[in-house]
Amino acid sequence: MTQDVEMKDNQTPSHTVSSSVPSTLQQLKEIASVIDTGSYSKEMRRILRAIRLTMGLRRKLTAPVLSAFLNFALVPGSDVHARLSVFVPKADDHDMEVDTVTSATQTPAKHVLPELEIYAYLLVLIFLIDKKKYNEAKACASASIARVKNLNRRTVDVLASRLYFYYSYSYELTGDLAEIRGNLLALHRIATLRHDELGQETLLNLLLRNYLHYNLYDQAEKLRSKAPRFEAHSNQQFCRYLFYLGKIRTIQLEYTDAKESLLQAARKAPVAAQGFRIQCNKWAVLVRLLLGEIPERTTFMQKGMEKALRPYFELTNAVRIGDLELFRAVAEKFAGTFSTDRTNNLIVRLRHNVIRTGLRNISISYSRISLADVAKKLRLDSANPVADAESIVSKAIRDGAIDATLDHANGWMVSKETGDIYSTTEPQLAFNSRISFCLNMHNEAVRALRFPPNTHKEKECAEKRRERHQQEQELAKHIAEEDDDDF
Repeated sequence: MTQDVEMKDNQTPSHTVSSSVPSTLQQLKEIASVIDTGSYSKEMRRILRAIRLTMGLRRKLTAPVLSAFLNFALVPGSDVHARLSVFVPKADDHDMEVDTVTSATQTPAKHVLPELEIYAYLLVLIFLIDKKKYNEAKACASASIARVKNLNRRTVDVLASRLYFYYSYSYELTGDLAEIRGNLLALHRIATLRHDELGQETLLNLLLRNYLHYNLYDQAEKLRSKAPRFEAHSNQQFCRYLFYLGKIRTIQLEYTDAKESLLQAARKAPVAAQGFRIQCNKWAVLVRLLLGEIPERTTFMQKGMEKALRPYFELTNAVRIGDLELFRAVAEKFAGTFSTDRTNNLIVRLRHNVIRTGLRNISISYSRISLADVAKKLRLDSANPVADAESIVSKAIRDGAIDATLDHANGWMVSKETGDIYSTTEPQLAFNSRISFCLNMHNEAVRALRFPPNTHKEKECAEKRRERHQQEQELAKHIAEEDDDDF
Protein backbone atom coordinates (compact mmCIF):
# COMPACT_ATOMS: atom_id res chain seq x y z
CA MET A 1 0.00 0.00 0.00
CA THR A 2 2.82 2.36 0.83
CA GLN A 3 4.42 1.73 -2.55
CA ASP A 4 1.17 2.53 -4.33
CA VAL A 5 0.85 5.77 -2.43
CA GLU A 6 4.45 6.73 -3.22
CA MET A 7 3.95 5.99 -6.91
CA LYS A 8 0.88 8.23 -7.00
CA ASP A 9 2.73 11.03 -5.28
CA ASN A 10 5.61 10.79 -7.73
CA GLN A 11 3.30 10.83 -10.74
CA THR A 12 1.34 13.94 -9.80
CA PRO A 13 4.03 16.59 -10.36
CA SER A 14 4.92 15.25 -13.81
CA HIS A 15 1.25 15.34 -14.70
CA THR A 16 0.96 18.98 -13.64
CA VAL A 17 4.03 19.96 -15.63
CA SER A 18 2.79 18.30 -18.79
CA SER A 19 -0.64 19.86 -18.36
CA SER A 20 0.81 23.34 -17.82
CA VAL A 21 2.64 23.35 -21.15
CA PRO A 22 -0.46 23.03 -23.36
CA SER A 23 -2.32 25.65 -21.28
CA THR A 24 0.37 28.25 -22.00
CA LEU A 25 0.40 27.23 -25.65
CA GLN A 26 -3.38 27.49 -25.79
CA GLN A 27 -3.22 31.02 -24.37
CA LEU A 28 -0.68 31.99 -27.02
CA LYS A 29 -3.01 30.62 -29.70
CA GLU A 30 -5.84 32.72 -28.29
CA ILE A 31 -3.59 35.77 -28.42
CA ALA A 32 -2.79 34.94 -32.06
CA SER A 33 -6.49 34.80 -32.84
CA VAL A 34 -6.96 38.21 -31.19
CA ILE A 35 -4.18 39.63 -33.40
CA ASP A 36 -5.74 37.97 -36.44
CA THR A 37 -9.12 39.54 -35.70
CA GLY A 38 -7.57 42.94 -34.99
CA SER A 39 -5.59 42.94 -38.25
CA TYR A 40 -8.65 42.16 -40.37
CA SER A 41 -10.92 44.64 -38.56
CA LYS A 42 -8.09 47.22 -38.23
CA GLU A 43 -8.79 47.63 -34.53
CA MET A 44 -5.70 48.84 -32.65
CA ARG A 45 -7.22 48.05 -29.26
CA ARG A 46 -7.13 44.33 -30.01
CA ILE A 47 -3.42 44.49 -30.80
CA LEU A 48 -2.83 46.38 -27.55
CA ARG A 49 -4.82 43.77 -25.66
CA ALA A 50 -2.69 41.03 -27.21
CA ILE A 51 0.50 42.73 -26.01
CA ARG A 52 -0.89 43.08 -22.47
CA LEU A 53 -1.81 39.40 -22.39
CA THR A 54 1.66 38.49 -23.66
CA MET A 55 3.36 40.39 -20.82
CA GLY A 56 1.35 38.26 -18.39
CA LEU A 57 2.64 35.06 -19.99
CA ARG A 58 6.24 36.21 -20.14
CA ARG A 59 7.46 34.12 -17.21
CA LYS A 60 5.74 31.00 -18.50
CA LEU A 61 7.51 30.96 -21.86
CA THR A 62 9.65 27.87 -22.44
CA ALA A 63 11.49 26.50 -25.45
CA PRO A 64 8.91 23.71 -26.16
CA VAL A 65 5.99 26.14 -25.92
CA LEU A 66 7.72 28.67 -28.16
CA SER A 67 8.67 26.02 -30.73
CA ALA A 68 5.10 24.70 -30.83
CA PHE A 69 3.70 28.21 -31.25
CA LEU A 70 6.05 28.95 -34.14
CA ASN A 71 4.86 25.76 -35.85
CA PHE A 72 1.28 26.92 -35.32
CA ALA A 73 1.60 30.60 -36.29
CA LEU A 74 4.12 30.32 -39.11
CA VAL A 75 4.41 28.07 -42.13
CA PRO A 76 6.97 25.31 -41.35
CA GLY A 77 9.84 25.50 -43.79
CA SER A 78 9.34 29.17 -44.62
CA ASP A 79 12.15 31.70 -44.31
CA VAL A 80 10.67 33.32 -41.18
CA HIS A 81 10.12 29.97 -39.49
CA ALA A 82 13.65 28.80 -40.27
CA ARG A 83 15.15 32.10 -39.12
CA LEU A 84 13.31 32.12 -35.77
CA SER A 85 13.70 28.39 -35.09
CA VAL A 86 17.47 28.87 -34.95
CA PHE A 87 17.11 31.05 -31.83
CA VAL A 88 14.87 28.55 -29.98
CA PRO A 89 16.77 25.78 -28.15
CA LYS A 90 15.98 22.17 -28.98
CA ALA A 91 13.56 20.57 -26.52
CA ASP A 92 13.69 17.15 -24.84
CA ASP A 93 12.02 14.07 -26.28
CA HIS A 94 9.15 14.14 -23.79
CA ASP A 95 8.47 17.80 -24.45
CA MET A 96 8.57 17.24 -28.17
CA GLU A 97 5.94 14.53 -27.87
CA VAL A 98 3.66 16.89 -25.98
CA ASP A 99 4.21 19.64 -28.53
CA THR A 100 3.57 17.44 -31.55
CA VAL A 101 0.37 16.13 -30.04
CA THR A 102 -0.93 19.60 -29.28
CA SER A 103 0.20 21.17 -32.53
CA ALA A 104 -0.89 18.33 -34.78
CA THR A 105 -4.52 19.30 -34.32
CA GLN A 106 -3.82 22.71 -35.82
CA THR A 107 -3.03 23.11 -39.50
CA PRO A 108 -0.91 26.17 -40.24
CA ALA A 109 -2.32 28.86 -42.47
CA LYS A 110 -1.07 29.12 -46.01
CA HIS A 111 -0.68 32.89 -45.81
CA VAL A 112 0.82 34.36 -42.61
CA LEU A 113 -0.31 37.84 -41.64
CA PRO A 114 2.46 40.41 -41.14
CA GLU A 115 1.10 41.10 -37.66
CA LEU A 116 1.54 37.45 -36.63
CA GLU A 117 5.01 37.40 -38.14
CA ILE A 118 6.09 40.49 -36.16
CA TYR A 119 4.45 39.07 -33.04
CA ALA A 120 6.51 35.88 -33.45
CA TYR A 121 9.67 38.00 -33.68
CA LEU A 122 8.65 39.87 -30.53
CA LEU A 123 7.93 36.65 -28.62
CA VAL A 124 11.29 35.10 -29.50
CA LEU A 125 13.12 38.34 -28.66
CA ILE A 126 11.51 38.56 -25.20
CA PHE A 127 12.35 34.90 -24.58
CA LEU A 128 16.03 35.40 -25.48
CA ILE A 129 16.36 38.49 -23.27
CA ASP A 130 14.77 36.71 -20.31
CA LYS A 131 17.18 33.78 -20.79
CA LYS A 132 20.10 36.30 -20.87
CA LYS A 133 21.17 35.26 -24.39
CA TYR A 134 21.98 38.81 -25.36
CA ASN A 135 24.06 38.18 -28.49
CA GLU A 136 21.32 36.01 -29.99
CA ALA A 137 18.77 38.63 -28.92
CA LYS A 138 20.73 41.28 -30.84
CA ALA A 139 20.71 39.13 -33.98
CA CYS A 140 16.98 38.44 -33.64
CA ALA A 141 16.22 42.13 -33.00
CA SER A 142 18.22 43.23 -36.05
CA ALA A 143 16.36 40.74 -38.26
CA SER A 144 12.99 41.91 -36.90
CA ILE A 145 13.82 45.59 -37.50
CA ALA A 146 14.84 44.82 -41.08
CA ARG A 147 11.43 43.18 -41.59
CA VAL A 148 9.50 46.03 -39.94
CA LYS A 149 11.05 48.60 -42.28
CA ASN A 150 9.26 46.98 -45.22
CA LEU A 151 5.81 47.02 -43.58
CA ASN A 152 3.53 50.05 -43.67
CA ARG A 153 0.42 48.93 -41.83
CA ARG A 154 -1.22 50.79 -38.96
CA THR A 155 -1.95 47.53 -37.11
CA VAL A 156 1.78 46.72 -37.16
CA ASP A 157 2.70 50.05 -35.52
CA VAL A 158 1.78 48.87 -32.01
CA LEU A 159 3.87 45.71 -32.30
CA ALA A 160 6.69 47.64 -33.98
CA SER A 161 6.88 50.11 -31.08
CA ARG A 162 7.49 47.22 -28.67
CA LEU A 163 10.10 45.79 -31.04
CA TYR A 164 11.92 49.14 -31.10
CA PHE A 165 12.14 49.12 -27.30
CA TYR A 166 13.55 45.59 -27.04
CA TYR A 167 15.86 46.27 -29.98
CA SER A 168 17.48 49.13 -28.08
CA TYR A 169 17.35 47.25 -24.78
CA SER A 170 19.22 44.24 -26.17
CA TYR A 171 22.05 46.48 -27.39
CA GLU A 172 22.08 48.39 -24.11
CA LEU A 173 22.55 45.17 -22.15
CA THR A 174 25.73 44.44 -24.12
CA GLY A 175 27.00 48.05 -23.98
CA ASP A 176 26.68 48.64 -27.73
CA LEU A 177 24.11 51.44 -27.79
CA ALA A 178 26.27 53.68 -29.99
CA GLU A 179 26.08 51.13 -32.83
CA ILE A 180 22.34 51.54 -33.39
CA ARG A 181 22.05 55.33 -33.07
CA GLY A 182 22.07 55.85 -36.83
CA ASN A 183 19.54 53.07 -37.31
CA LEU A 184 17.24 54.58 -34.66
CA LEU A 185 17.41 57.96 -36.42
CA ALA A 186 16.49 56.28 -39.72
CA LEU A 187 13.58 54.47 -38.06
CA HIS A 188 12.37 57.75 -36.54
CA ARG A 189 12.47 59.37 -39.97
CA ILE A 190 10.49 56.46 -41.47
CA ALA A 191 7.91 56.64 -38.66
CA THR A 192 7.52 60.39 -39.23
CA LEU A 193 6.94 59.93 -42.97
CA ARG A 194 4.37 57.18 -42.27
CA HIS A 195 2.60 59.30 -39.60
CA ASP A 196 3.26 56.57 -37.05
CA GLU A 197 2.90 58.73 -33.93
CA LEU A 198 3.33 55.87 -31.45
CA GLY A 199 6.52 54.82 -33.21
CA GLN A 200 7.79 58.41 -33.20
CA GLU A 201 7.07 58.67 -29.50
CA THR A 202 8.92 55.45 -28.70
CA LEU A 203 11.89 56.14 -30.97
CA LEU A 204 12.30 59.69 -29.66
CA ASN A 205 12.60 58.36 -26.11
CA LEU A 206 15.04 55.67 -27.23
CA LEU A 207 17.19 58.28 -28.98
CA LEU A 208 17.14 60.55 -25.92
CA ARG A 209 18.15 57.60 -23.75
CA ASN A 210 20.91 56.78 -26.23
CA TYR A 211 22.31 60.31 -26.12
CA LEU A 212 22.03 60.64 -22.33
CA HIS A 213 23.78 57.28 -21.87
CA TYR A 214 26.90 58.86 -23.39
CA ASN A 215 26.33 62.29 -21.73
CA LEU A 216 25.51 63.95 -25.07
CA TYR A 217 23.06 66.43 -23.56
CA ASP A 218 23.42 69.12 -26.22
CA GLN A 219 22.61 66.69 -29.04
CA ALA A 220 19.68 65.31 -27.05
CA GLU A 221 18.25 68.81 -26.58
CA LYS A 222 18.67 69.63 -30.29
CA LEU A 223 16.83 66.45 -31.26
CA ARG A 224 14.07 67.04 -28.71
CA SER A 225 13.51 70.66 -29.76
CA LYS A 226 13.26 69.81 -33.48
CA ALA A 227 11.23 66.60 -33.21
CA PRO A 228 7.54 66.89 -34.23
CA ARG A 229 5.15 67.33 -31.31
CA PHE A 230 1.74 65.75 -30.94
CA GLU A 231 -0.61 64.49 -28.26
CA ALA A 232 0.84 61.61 -26.23
CA HIS A 233 -0.58 58.17 -27.12
CA SER A 234 1.13 56.14 -24.38
CA ASN A 235 1.30 57.19 -20.75
CA GLN A 236 4.48 55.15 -20.21
CA GLN A 237 6.25 56.83 -23.10
CA PHE A 238 5.11 60.27 -21.94
CA CYS A 239 6.49 59.59 -18.44
CA ARG A 240 9.83 58.56 -19.93
CA TYR A 241 9.91 61.70 -22.06
CA LEU A 242 9.28 63.89 -19.01
CA PHE A 243 12.05 62.11 -17.09
CA TYR A 244 14.60 62.60 -19.89
CA LEU A 245 13.48 66.22 -20.30
CA GLY A 246 13.99 66.78 -16.57
CA LYS A 247 17.53 65.38 -16.75
CA ILE A 248 18.39 67.60 -19.71
CA ARG A 249 16.98 70.69 -17.98
CA THR A 250 18.94 69.86 -14.81
CA ILE A 251 22.26 69.65 -16.62
CA GLN A 252 21.44 72.93 -18.40
CA LEU A 253 20.87 74.65 -14.99
CA GLU A 254 17.15 75.18 -15.69
CA TYR A 255 16.14 73.83 -12.30
CA THR A 256 12.57 75.17 -12.17
CA ASP A 257 11.53 73.47 -15.43
CA ALA A 258 13.46 70.33 -14.44
CA LYS A 259 11.64 70.12 -11.11
CA GLU A 260 8.24 70.41 -12.80
CA SER A 261 9.07 67.71 -15.38
CA LEU A 262 10.51 65.25 -12.83
CA LEU A 263 7.66 65.62 -10.35
CA GLN A 264 5.10 65.24 -13.14
CA ALA A 265 6.85 62.08 -14.37
CA ALA A 266 6.82 60.63 -10.84
CA ARG A 267 3.10 61.40 -10.45
CA LYS A 268 2.04 60.01 -13.81
CA ALA A 269 4.14 56.83 -13.58
CA PRO A 270 2.25 53.60 -12.82
CA VAL A 271 2.46 52.29 -9.26
CA ALA A 272 4.02 49.07 -10.52
CA ALA A 273 6.95 50.99 -12.08
CA GLN A 274 8.70 51.40 -8.75
CA GLY A 275 12.24 51.57 -10.16
CA PHE A 276 11.27 54.40 -12.52
CA ARG A 277 9.57 56.33 -9.71
CA ILE A 278 12.66 55.94 -7.52
CA GLN A 279 14.87 57.43 -10.23
CA CYS A 280 12.45 60.33 -10.70
CA ASN A 281 12.43 61.04 -6.96
CA LYS A 282 16.24 60.91 -6.74
CA TRP A 283 16.67 63.53 -9.43
CA ALA A 284 13.75 65.61 -8.10
CA VAL A 285 15.32 65.70 -4.61
CA LEU A 286 18.64 66.94 -6.00
CA VAL A 287 16.94 69.57 -8.16
CA ARG A 288 14.94 70.87 -5.20
CA LEU A 289 18.12 71.07 -3.10
CA LEU A 290 19.83 73.02 -5.88
CA LEU A 291 16.86 75.40 -5.91
CA GLY A 292 17.35 76.01 -2.19
CA GLU A 293 14.31 73.97 -1.15
CA ILE A 294 14.24 71.21 1.44
CA PRO A 295 12.07 68.21 0.38
CA GLU A 296 9.47 66.97 2.83
CA ARG A 297 10.27 63.97 4.98
CA THR A 298 7.36 62.05 3.45
CA THR A 299 9.21 62.06 0.11
CA PHE A 300 11.80 59.68 1.55
CA MET A 301 9.26 57.53 3.42
CA GLN A 302 7.22 56.34 0.45
CA LYS A 303 6.37 52.67 0.47
CA GLY A 304 9.15 50.55 -0.99
CA MET A 305 11.51 53.51 -1.49
CA GLU A 306 13.00 54.02 1.98
CA LYS A 307 16.15 51.99 1.35
CA ALA A 308 16.80 53.38 -2.14
CA LEU A 309 16.33 57.00 -1.04
CA ARG A 310 18.33 56.68 2.19
CA PRO A 311 21.56 58.22 0.73
CA TYR A 312 19.59 61.20 -0.54
CA PHE A 313 17.85 61.60 2.82
CA GLU A 314 21.20 61.89 4.61
CA LEU A 315 22.42 64.26 1.90
CA THR A 316 19.33 66.43 2.40
CA ASN A 317 19.95 66.47 6.14
CA ALA A 318 23.52 67.70 5.59
CA VAL A 319 22.34 70.45 3.24
CA ARG A 320 19.58 71.50 5.66
CA ILE A 321 22.03 71.85 8.56
CA GLY A 322 24.69 73.49 6.42
CA ASP A 323 27.46 71.26 7.78
CA LEU A 324 30.17 70.97 5.13
CA GLU A 325 32.00 68.21 7.00
CA LEU A 326 28.86 66.09 7.26
CA PHE A 327 28.12 66.73 3.59
CA ARG A 328 31.61 65.57 2.64
CA ALA A 329 31.26 62.44 4.79
CA VAL A 330 27.89 61.53 3.19
CA ALA A 331 29.29 62.10 -0.31
CA GLU A 332 32.22 59.76 0.42
CA LYS A 333 30.04 57.17 2.16
CA PHE A 334 27.60 56.81 -0.73
CA ALA A 335 30.01 57.59 -3.58
CA GLY A 336 29.25 54.23 -5.20
CA THR A 337 25.50 54.87 -5.15
CA PHE A 338 25.86 58.36 -6.60
CA SER A 339 28.19 57.04 -9.29
CA THR A 340 25.69 54.32 -10.25
CA ASP A 341 22.88 56.90 -10.38
CA ARG A 342 25.16 59.20 -12.41
CA THR A 343 24.48 62.16 -10.10
CA ASN A 344 28.06 62.92 -9.06
CA ASN A 345 28.17 66.22 -10.93
CA LEU A 346 24.99 67.37 -9.15
CA ILE A 347 26.50 66.45 -5.77
CA VAL A 348 29.49 68.67 -6.58
CA ARG A 349 27.12 71.55 -7.36
CA LEU A 350 25.43 71.13 -3.97
CA ARG A 351 28.61 72.04 -2.07
CA HIS A 352 27.98 75.73 -2.73
CA ASN A 353 24.42 75.43 -1.35
CA VAL A 354 25.75 73.79 1.82
CA ILE A 355 28.22 76.62 2.40
CA ARG A 356 25.54 79.24 1.77
CA THR A 357 23.12 77.56 4.21
CA GLY A 358 25.80 77.39 6.90
CA LEU A 359 26.69 81.04 6.32
CA ARG A 360 23.03 82.03 6.62
CA ASN A 361 22.78 80.23 9.97
CA ILE A 362 25.93 82.01 11.16
CA SER A 363 24.61 85.45 10.14
CA ILE A 364 21.39 84.81 12.07
CA SER A 365 23.20 83.61 15.20
CA TYR A 366 25.95 86.30 15.40
CA SER A 367 25.67 90.05 15.07
CA ARG A 368 29.43 90.27 14.51
CA ILE A 369 31.93 87.48 13.88
CA SER A 370 35.49 87.35 12.57
CA LEU A 371 36.22 85.80 9.21
CA ALA A 372 38.58 83.30 10.86
CA ASP A 373 35.71 82.02 13.00
CA VAL A 374 33.49 81.90 9.92
CA ALA A 375 36.05 79.71 8.15
CA LYS A 376 36.34 77.50 11.24
CA LYS A 377 32.56 77.06 11.55
CA LEU A 378 32.19 76.36 7.83
CA ARG A 379 35.11 73.89 8.12
CA LEU A 380 36.90 75.18 5.07
CA ASP A 381 39.96 73.00 4.47
CA SER A 382 41.79 75.16 1.93
CA ALA A 383 45.30 76.61 2.06
CA ASN A 384 44.05 80.12 3.00
CA PRO A 385 40.66 79.64 4.72
CA VAL A 386 40.30 83.29 5.80
CA ALA A 387 40.61 84.58 2.23
CA ASP A 388 38.17 81.93 1.02
CA ALA A 389 35.73 82.88 3.78
CA GLU A 390 35.99 86.53 2.79
CA SER A 391 35.21 85.78 -0.87
CA ILE A 392 32.31 83.50 0.11
CA VAL A 393 30.81 86.14 2.41
CA SER A 394 31.24 88.83 -0.24
CA LYS A 395 29.47 86.77 -2.86
CA ALA A 396 26.64 85.87 -0.46
CA ILE A 397 26.12 89.56 0.40
CA ARG A 398 26.13 90.52 -3.29
CA ASP A 399 23.61 87.75 -4.17
CA GLY A 400 21.34 88.77 -1.30
CA ALA A 401 21.63 85.45 0.53
CA ILE A 402 22.51 87.22 3.81
CA ASP A 403 21.84 90.74 5.10
CA ALA A 404 25.23 91.81 6.40
CA THR A 405 28.25 94.02 5.77
CA LEU A 406 31.93 93.14 5.53
CA ASP A 407 34.55 95.05 7.51
CA HIS A 408 37.75 94.41 5.59
CA ALA A 409 39.93 96.44 7.95
CA ASN A 410 39.06 94.44 11.06
CA GLY A 411 38.19 91.20 9.27
CA TRP A 412 34.63 91.06 10.57
CA MET A 413 31.25 90.15 9.19
CA VAL A 414 28.62 92.43 10.74
CA SER A 415 25.04 91.23 10.45
CA LYS A 416 22.28 93.80 10.24
CA GLU A 417 19.54 93.72 12.84
CA THR A 418 16.35 92.09 11.72
CA GLY A 419 13.54 94.59 11.99
CA ASP A 420 9.82 94.03 12.40
CA ILE A 421 8.67 92.56 9.10
CA TYR A 422 5.05 93.50 9.84
CA SER A 423 5.99 97.18 9.71
CA THR A 424 6.86 96.75 6.02
CA THR A 425 4.69 96.06 2.98
CA GLU A 426 5.83 92.43 2.61
CA PRO A 427 2.79 90.88 4.39
CA GLN A 428 0.48 92.94 2.17
CA LEU A 429 2.29 91.80 -0.97
CA ALA A 430 2.17 88.17 0.18
CA PHE A 431 -1.59 88.31 0.84
CA ASN A 432 -2.15 90.11 -2.47
CA SER A 433 -0.30 87.39 -4.42
CA ARG A 434 -2.33 84.65 -2.71
CA ILE A 435 -5.63 86.42 -3.37
CA SER A 436 -4.67 86.95 -7.02
CA PHE A 437 -3.80 83.26 -7.33
CA CYS A 438 -7.19 82.20 -5.93
CA LEU A 439 -9.07 84.65 -8.17
CA ASN A 440 -7.20 83.48 -11.26
CA MET A 441 -7.93 79.86 -10.40
CA HIS A 442 -11.65 80.70 -9.99
CA ASN A 443 -11.74 82.54 -13.32
CA GLU A 444 -10.01 79.64 -15.11
CA ALA A 445 -12.47 77.16 -13.58
CA VAL A 446 -15.45 79.24 -14.71
CA ARG A 447 -13.93 79.62 -18.18
CA ALA A 448 -13.40 75.86 -18.41
CA LEU A 449 -17.11 75.23 -17.74
CA ARG A 450 -18.11 77.15 -20.86
CA PHE A 451 -18.53 75.11 -23.99
CA PRO A 452 -16.56 76.25 -27.04
CA PRO A 453 -18.71 78.06 -29.62
CA ASN A 454 -19.90 75.99 -32.55
CA THR A 455 -20.03 78.30 -35.56
CA HIS A 456 -21.95 75.77 -37.68
CA LYS A 457 -24.77 75.52 -35.16
CA GLU A 458 -24.83 79.29 -34.67
CA LYS A 459 -25.16 79.76 -38.42
CA GLU A 460 -28.02 77.31 -38.56
CA CYS A 461 -29.73 79.00 -35.64
CA ALA A 462 -29.41 82.40 -37.34
CA GLU A 463 -30.93 81.07 -40.55
CA LYS A 464 -33.80 79.44 -38.68
CA ARG A 465 -34.35 82.66 -36.74
CA ARG A 466 -34.54 84.65 -39.99
CA GLU A 467 -37.01 82.17 -41.48
CA ARG A 468 -39.13 82.35 -38.32
CA HIS A 469 -39.19 86.15 -38.45
CA GLN A 470 -40.26 86.05 -42.10
CA GLN A 471 -43.03 83.59 -41.32
CA GLU A 472 -44.22 85.73 -38.41
CA GLN A 473 -44.24 88.86 -40.58
CA GLU A 474 -46.19 87.07 -43.33
CA LEU A 475 -48.64 85.71 -40.77
CA ALA A 476 -49.11 89.16 -39.22
CA LYS A 477 -49.68 90.70 -42.67
CA HIS A 478 -52.19 87.96 -43.52
CA ILE A 479 -54.07 88.54 -40.27
CA ALA A 480 -54.09 92.30 -40.88
CA GLU A 481 -55.52 91.79 -44.38
CA GLU A 482 -58.24 89.53 -43.00
CA ASP A 483 -59.11 92.14 -40.40
CA ASP A 484 -59.39 94.80 -43.10
CA ASP A 485 -61.70 92.58 -45.08
CA ASP A 486 -63.89 92.04 -42.02
CA PHE A 487 -64.25 95.77 -41.52
